[in-house]
Amino acid sequence: MFGIGSTELLVILVVALLVLGPKNLPKIAHTLGRAMGEFRRVSTEFQRTLNTEIAFEEEAEKKKARKAAAAKQAKAEESALAADPAASMPAENTPEPENKA
Repeated sequence: MFGIGSTELLVILVVALLVLGPKNLPKIAHTLGRAMGEFRRVSTEFQRTLNTEIAFEEEAEKKKARKAAAAKQAKAEESALAADPAASMPAENTPEPENKA
């Protein structure tokens, strides 16, 4: 917790008890606990919001990439059709030669 060992925490509690007195220490500890809980809630909410925004941005980038790929595909197909116009025309109904047998 905050990089504080158990002996250091014990020293801090003893000093707080001497400075604040036994009557005020529970009130201050309660207030400090509430403040830490609120800080945790706010930081968790901030982290969730940040993760949501990151996911939204990633999805937008994927959508943009798919659109660009589709446009590139359409342009490639268009240039292929322009190079070989016969490929785009439907097959005509040509009569079959008659067999004279």
